Amino acid sequence: MYFEIQRNAEISLSKQIYLSIVDQIRSGFLQEGMQLPSVRDLSKQLEVSLVTVVKAYNELEQDGFINSVQGKGTFVNAERKAAADTQTEALPFNWQLSVQNYLPRSQFARFHHVPEKIHLSSSMVDPGLLLNRPLEREIQQILSENPKIFSQYGEIQGDSQLRNAMYEYLKKAEVPAEPDNLLVTNGSQQGIDLIARTFIGPGDVVVMEAPTYPGAIDVFRGRGATILTVPVDHSGMRVDILQHLCDKHKPKIIYTIPTFHNPTGVVMTSKRRRQILDLAQSIQSIIIEDDPWSEVYFNKKPPAAIKSMDHYGHVIYLKGLSKTLAPGCRIGILAASGSIFNRLLAAKANADLGSPLLTQKILLPFIQSKKMTDHMKKLRTALRIRRDLVLDLLSQHSPDGVSWVIPEGGLNLWISLPSWIDTNLLLLEAKKQHLSFLPGSACYPVEQENHHLRLSYSYMSEQQLHQGVTTLCSILHSEISSKKLHDHSPYF
Repeated sequence: MYFEIQRNAEISLSKQIYLSIVDQIRSGFLQEGMQLPSVRDLSKQLEVSLVTVVKAYNELEQDGFINSVQGKGTFVNAERKAAADTQTEALPFNWQLSVQNYLPRSQFARFHHVPEKIHLSSSMVDPGLLLNRPLEREIQQILSENPKIFSQYGEIQGDSQLRNAMYEYLKKAEVPAEPDNLLVTNGSQQGIDLIARTFIGPGDVVVMEAPTYPGAIDVFRGRGATILTVPVDHSGMRVDILQHLCDKHKPKIIYTIPTFHNPTGVVMTSKRRRQILDLAQSIQSIIIEDDPWSEVYFNKKPPAAIKSMDHYGHVIYLKGLSKTLAPGCRIGILAASGSIFNRLLAAKANADLGSPLLTQKILLPFIQSKKMTDHMKKLRTALRIRRDLVLDLLSQHSPDGVSWVIPEGGLNLWISLPSWIDTNLLLLEAKKQHLSFLPGSACYPVEQENHHLRLSYSYMSEQQLHQGVTTLCSILHSEISSKKLHDHSPYF
């Protein structure tokens, strides 16, 4: 069992132990009924005082995550295991618990594909809105013209034709990146992982927005990074707080999703983009600009990317093509320059020696032609209709005390509930009615806020969205009514 403790962090050691155990429970690494180390053993393992571990265990038990049984030990509480779907390991495999791992958390993967009928937990686009038939025809044509393509490796950096096409595509978006400075990745997630394994080691400081994309949190935590967080307001990352952190800690990486932020949907202003770049330049930091869906705007185009202002190679730009074009192809583009790019290319070679050639060739005709523009236009219209439907349903059916951010693009809606509602527990009730969403706690790298949830309106049909949102609102009404009844009971 791996516990991550950082003695130079601003958060207390007992709180770090608490959060590490909660993360492992919510990631499914610690399952219901599993026994935790004794206070004495964990104190010795982490080289902290008994009082520190006792304080963490007491808080975990108070919040319902663990149970202490006199004379037997401390165990993960089955009633508060945060909706983990996996079951306790069968007896023949119990020996595996003695094998050490170094994964502090992996929460996002558990919400990517779920069995629930109404799937609102992952930012995916309804397959019916994507280019299925054209892609099928393109595969057939490629195989007809080049039947040996399955016998060929692609370039480690990525197919040169695709990189040239993406150069032209990104140039229209004011993202400066020569073909030689583009790297084809297996989706943006691999891009994040390549950056982390190249530049982040234990104790290196990474600044992230709070909340942020859970998949990035999982990667940076896995590298042992000291993560500091900056809250997001209606204009994006709070630059005043970022300035304070930069002055005090000089972070190595600043990770941001400035356009249709995941999960809140807000758009960072041009002014803040400039300020963040200026800060990174002043302290010699790297900015990771994650851009999964800037083309999916519902009104006006968002501001130009931070990368468009980058003249000294401080920005590593990630553009995902999977979400909006072809998830099955798993194609992403990384743009960087100088020695940073060279080192990332080496990391890509170490990881997989290059992405599959066939999937790159399939997307090439769409990026080179007007098909891409036409597809994005239709996708924007379809997703705006679904967003508006969800907003209307929430306005009609949600109880008092529920609020949300209206996204001007992207795939997600960020919903805030009364502070006493824990959306991890709410998810357990939702699953009983075959409904899933992403609990907001998965989106916080350090201190967790449990009363938010991310609802993705892009994957389900309008009929399913109607059913899902009305069901969610009904569950919320029941929770709030039960709380009111409890608060006014003469027996409490």
